[in-house]
Amino acid sequence: MANAVRALAMDAVQKANSGHPGMPMGMADIAVALWTKHLRHNPSDPKWLGRDRFLLSNGHGSMLQYALLHLAGYDLTIDDLKNFRQLHSKTPGHPEIGVTPGVETSTGPLGQGIANAVGMALAEKMLAAEFNEEGYDIINNYTYAFLGDGCLMEGISHEVCSLAGVWKLNKLIALYDDNGISIDGKIENWFGENVRERFESYNWNVIGPIDGHDIEAVSEAIEEAKKSDKPTLIDCKTVIGFGSPNRAGTSKAHGSPLGDEELAEAKKALGWEYAPFEIPQEIYDAFDARKAGAEMEEAWLEKYRRYAEAFPAKAAELERRMKGQLPENWDDVILEAIVNAAGEAKTVATRKASQMALNAYAPHLPELLGGSADLTSSNLTNWEGVQAMRPDTYLGRHINYGVREFGMCAIMNGIALYGGFIPYGATFLTFADYGRNALRMAALMKLRSIFVFTHDSIGVGEDGPTHQPIEQTESLRIIPNMDVWRPADACETLTAWACAISRQDGPSSLIFSRQNLPFVERDEINVDDMEKGGYIMLEAPNGPSSVEVTLVATGSEVALAAEARKQLLAMNIQTRLVSMPSTTVFDRQDKEYRDFVLGEGRPVVAIEAGRTDGWWKYIRGAGTVIGLDRFGESAPASELFKLFGFTVDNVVETVQHVLSQGK
Repeated sequence: MANAVRALAMDAVQKANSGHPGMPMGMADIAVALWTKHLRHNPSDPKWLGRDRFLLSNGHGSMLQYALLHLAGYDLTIDDLKNFRQLHSKTPGHPEIGVTPGVETSTGPLGQGIANAVGMALAEKMLAAEFNEEGYDIINNYTYAFLGDGCLMEGISHEVCSLAGVWKLNKLIALYDDNGISIDGKIENWFGENVRERFESYNWNVIGPIDGHDIEAVSEAIEEAKKSDKPTLIDCKTVIGFGSPNRAGTSKAHGSPLGDEELAEAKKALGWEYAPFEIPQEIYDAFDARKAGAEMEEAWLEKYRRYAEAFPAKAAELERRMKGQLPENWDDVILEAIVNAAGEAKTVATRKASQMALNAYAPHLPELLGGSADLTSSNLTNWEGVQAMRPDTYLGRHINYGVREFGMCAIMNGIALYGGFIPYGATFLTFADYGRNALRMAALMKLRSIFVFTHDSIGVGEDGPTHQPIEQTESLRIIPNMDVWRPADACETLTAWACAISRQDGPSSLIFSRQNLPFVERDEINVDDMEKGGYIMLEAPNGPSSVEVTLVATGSEVALAAEARKQLLAMNIQTRLVSMPSTTVFDRQDKEYRDFVLGEGRPVVAIEAGRTDGWWKYIRGAGTVIGLDRFGESAPASELFKLFGFTVDNVVETVQHVLSQGK
């Protein structure tokens, strides 16, 4: 059975002339032990709630997972394996959720798979604590992850595995492909730590080293791991490229096809006498998990039916949350919160307005799961009455991630993938770069993860350029499928939160100020317009046809633009003010709406205290951008805004110059 996995991996990589045969060949025995003796799954229903989760953190070895899925009976044919790494195939180079049935997460960037696994294991614990009743362990699964030396070298593995130990995620079992080889050769020259002691210091249970080519030994280790009250790392000693006479145990087996001659020699050494992609029926029969999987699912469903009869309200709530549906009164909650904010018209930092949004929304959303990377008192990500999540009960709804931005973001993705929660987590905007690859993966996987970033500009002030984000807002906007919101006041902040929570096809980044911002008076409070990302906040007094210039601003610069507009109107310059809290959402609106808002044919002046690059697409006529294309300074915020030209006088002078140029 293990050799069947090896053969399929070798054949697919050879046919594609691309891929990584070494890991599948080395981990085949480990995979057989897990998939045929322990993994609870149903190939006929890959999304069955009661299933165990399997994640391939070392995702470059994707042919291992594809071979297993095919052999176990998932909707993945031998022709799909033959199309490995080809355009529009169901077997891409690295596993992708939504492409291949049975794949639980998109992996490839090393370390993020184990991070997602930590998030899934935490979600399982928290949902179980909330929904299970005595005799009805509806939420009760293991999370298994394969990982290699590369995952352990990446710093994110330290961040998330440390948290897994603190959180006592005993149903997380990681199987470590300990082969001593990476792309550059023997890792002893650059990876010399004692992995056992490292994980024991995280409060993990560590088993091994064991012989990773001994299926029974691996199976026994998994059985032992299930009895632990800690997460478990099983150290499996393996030979990369096992079976290849000339490449086994070397980096040559890692990331390139074996070649026809070596492939033939490897099959001969393994005693595999079949043609490419040919698998004997008895091996298919031995791997086939459909009958056993259906029986396991039916047993779970029968228990769930009895649970639903005994606890109908809980069952209905669990089903709603696992489907990602929001409460029926959600739109009413949004409207009431925004109307109240407009009535109060408070001058507050948008980070404080964000906390106001949480106070308004969280009581209606038990699935909202917050957190912060050790900055809760600065990010203001908690709300009235919320309890911190602790492993004695797993019932809190706010997570202390510690100073672990990357780990936090990737764990959030795992929580979102598991379902039942809408996770959000926060840090300072300048540290978005630490978590950037997890943000990118959230966008790629279309997850409802909400990333909160505060201290959004040179308004950070005295902390200086190391903490003043200049390019981060623009860099987040260029991530495909990432919605980015930088609201100007409480109404826009409540709208941004509502849109992020409601969105089901991708993540959102919410960007808030440290400093207080005035409530901006507008022509009307129109939630529908704010939800479009950009809208006419204040029209020219003489109507749309009279507009001479359009000011476009976002975040803290909206109030500045509003003050400049007053002076321009006093000079008899008919000025429209457009607030654009989300350029990414605005850009999805139809051209007619966008042209209407910007004022087709009129000069546009855009204002934002950050990189100017993304604003030029909105500029019309002789318009320009008032922005910041250099790093900041250490000084009080008011002095910095003056130094860099974010003043009413400079905006007015710029508009005058633009209009004179136009004439």
